Amino acid sequence: MSKGRNTAGSGGRIRKGLEGRGPTPKAEDREYHAKYKAKQAAAKRQSTRQTSPTRSKATGEWVVGRNAVLEALGADIPVTTAYIAEDMERDDRLKEIIKHCGEHGIAMLQANRRELDRLTAGAVHQGVALLLPNFEYAEFDDVLEQARLHNLVVVACDHVTDPHNLGAIIRSAAAFNSAGVVIPDRRSARMTAAAWKASAGAAARLPVSQVVNLNRALAALKDAGFTVIGLAGEGSTPVDEIAVDGPMVLVVGSEGEGLSRLARQTCDVLVRVPIAESVESLNASVATAIALYEFSREGEVDWSNDE
Repeated sequence: MSKGRNTAGSGGRIRKGLEGRGPTPKAEDREYHAKYKAKQAAAKRQSTRQTSPTRSKATGEWVVGRNAVLEALGADIPVTTAYIAEDMERDDRLKEIIKHCGEHGIAMLQANRRELDRLTAGAVHQGVALLLPNFEYAEFDDVLEQARLHNLVVVACDHVTDPHNLGAIIRSAAAFNSAGVVIPDRRSARMTAAAWKASAGAAARLPVSQVVNLNRALAALKDAGFTVIGLAGEGSTPVDEIAVDGPMVLVVGSEGEGLSRLARQTCDVLVRVPIAESVESLNASVATAIALYEFSREGEVDWSNDE
């Protein structure tokens, strides 16, 4: 207080103005504060995780586009869920997709366009997509044991990279009562929707085994008493002249390079399919089908289903 000067008090005005306001709100509760905005953003993210019907379960291979989805459904490819975007124009294809899913008990979920874009990694889905289950590969030891017990052929694919070829090989192997197909897990086609479709449903009946090292698997088959036969255009023996007593392994090379060096070294014999000189080579799946037919025709393997 200044000396010689009177200072008037507030007369209770300030105290009355503060009455009823309570304590100062926390920073995260003040709308203008950065902590408030961060809290709101976190709550929104949590709400999205809890309400999204597709985020945690959408794992597997996708088939997208109306034509592709129709073809997949027509081929009886196994489907986990069908996703249909909201507010899509329902042409005849989409109506047929919805009808097929309903008649076959396939779960259908609606998703907005942004969610479907995210799930399919930006693919051109035309508002519809199928989620396929992960393929269940057979145990290699089970394939080996079935072939050994019943004197059957095992087909080994040495880095066949085209899924259509893989599917066709599986179809041929099933047609001639093979024990199964073995593929490596690297540099090889896998059991995708395209391979499943090309197999014409045979992949549901024939065991397909995926191994870490194909040459090690071939060596294990040799140790178990199998004759390992490589299919190569330059093979020394025509496929119709092969004579083998006991279970066999037919090794099919890749589309471009054929059998790898290590696979050739593992094979007991290389056979060829005789063709006209004007034709360079046959498709891998076609050559496989011919070889399997010749084996069955010559009767080296018991192709009957009797156990």
